[in-house]
Amino acid sequence: MKIVIATAVYYPMINGVAVFSHNLAMGLARRGHEVLVLTPSQTKKNHISDEDGVKVNYLKSIEAKVYPDQIHSVPKKKRLFFKHGFKVSVFPQPEIKKILDEFQPDVVHVQVSDPIGLSVVSYARKNNIPVVTTEHNQPEVLTEPLKLPKLVRRPVNALLSSYFRNRQSKSDFVTMPTKQAIYNLLSSHPLDIPVAAVSNGVDLSNFKPGTASAEIYKKYGIPKDRPIVLYVGRVDPEKKIGTLIDAFHKTLTALPDAFLVIVGDGVDKIRLEKKVKTLGINSSVKFLGRIVPPDLYEIYKVGWVFATASEIETQGIVLIEAAATGLPLIAVDKGAVSEVCITDENGFLCEPGNVSEISSALQTVLNDDKLRTKFSANSIKIAKEHDFETTLDRFINIYKKVQKLL
Repeated sequence: MKIVIATAVYYPMINGVAVFSHNLAMGLARRGHEVLVLTPSQTKKNHISDEDGVKVNYLKSIEAKVYPDQIHSVPKKKRLFFKHGFKVSVFPQPEIKKILDEFQPDVVHVQVSDPIGLSVVSYARKNNIPVVTTEHNQPEVLTEPLKLPKLVRRPVNALLSSYFRNRQSKSDFVTMPTKQAIYNLLSSHPLDIPVAAVSNGVDLSNFKPGTASAEIYKKYGIPKDRPIVLYVGRVDPEKKIGTLIDAFHKTLTALPDAFLVIVGDGVDKIRLEKKVKTLGINSSVKFLGRIVPPDLYEIYKVGWVFATASEIETQGIVLIEAAATGLPLIAVDKGAVSEVCITDENGFLCEPGNVSEISSALQTVLNDDKLRTKFSANSIKIAKEHDFETTLDRFINIYKKVQKLL
């Protein structure tokens, strides 16, 4: 098939949608399909690249300097505007028409409701091309960072939900990463088109249990003789890393040798580094910044437990990666992580924002070797349900199905 993937974010950006879009494109190309990715240019100018058989057309873009691009490091000095801002294609319709007229796709798969995604759907509808939409976001993902008052947040979330559903209704098939995400968005307003939960998936060949190499401990200054709590992901306010730090601080009272490793970069990193110093626990916390494969695969192996306090996950690829590496999981019971982190099976789901409960869960896991062994085995078993090859199979079947509908 000739498949178009339209996305507002793409590799080497580091977030769930970018990673999934890249994995999907690479996987489809490996299966012999002709894949074209449409995404904003990081240079602002239109250019084309070919990566392992995937044609990536980077569309003209402008820079939104109020948010970093997730490729370059966030400056240590906090600022209102960033040198390397997030790129957005504002009026991509003429470019997209020309590109798709030439490519002649069999199916388009839209990831984000940005101008690129909307333009691709409009083109597809006019040209009788089937549309698959994957909804990666929930309204809270967008409104949480804005710190809106509840009285304002609720109607804004309702408007966003309506917008998401309206966008999805123009598709021939809708997917979301989990059943919980579908329920949250569509339970009260079901769509008249097929909807399915399809995991974002993880390449299990890259994430395997084992012991990290001595070089990794040395390279990143991680102690080998201390219980390690690991977080991997964006370091932005909506990820609630401050809550995790507070819980870890409380844990140190009972387990003074514990050590927290935070992998990732973002706009909240400076504030969190100051918070750690204020709490007087900087000798027990390490901010490693952005780490990419292959080192990332090894970094997961240093953890005794993976922990997150994020309340906005539609699935949480990092949770699947951690589970595949054999880590027990500690997360909060909000969003859609409950299909990966299962209390008393491979970890604990805690009440959102409950520092004491998260701390108690950390202490329980770090103190009990047998429990960690049990949780580790179950994490590996759960992760196998999210093998990316299965995800590829499902999307290929969906593409074939929608082609028959038109």
